Amino acid sequence: MKPQYSESFRLIERMHRQFLEVVKSELDRLGIQDINSVQGLILYNIGDEELTVGELTTRGYYLGSNVSYNVRKMVENGYLMQHRSTHDRRSIRVKLSPRGLDLYQKMDHLFDRHAATLNQNASFKDELANANAIFRQLERFWGSMVTFSPSDELIDLDIPE
Repeated sequence: MKPQYSESFRLIERMHRQFLEVVKSELDRLGIQDINSVQGLILYNIGDEELTVGELTTRGYYLGSNVSYNVRKMVENGYLMQHRSTHDRRSIRVKLSPRGLDLYQKMDHLFDRHAATLNQNASFKDELANANAIFRQLERFWGSMVTFSPSDELIDLDIPE
């Protein structure tokens, strides 16, 4: 089991990095030089919502990045608008600016094209659903490991034999 487990976390990391390269390639194709791939992914994950930096941090997985720094750069470059929360004056809320919304729509179109290409393989949809189920199981497992102590029971992953 250890070789398969090791391969899994290595593949997940490599896939994430490869996906960031896909995003960067699309930004380059569009001639966008003032935003990087992590910032593009943050922008895409905001979508049509208004979020705090804390919410962005917990919703996304921006490896090796400082979300506050990236948000500040996107505000400076006109992709995000920010304002203080009316409920908690210490909290800053962000949403896409018109420029950010335009880029979001371009990225959404890119992901639509990816999905259409993947959909050409009839069995891939089911295989991807199965892979996502396994990713969710690993996420729950790793989450339980953060608070695990030797006397605790391991979580049941509902993995078929």
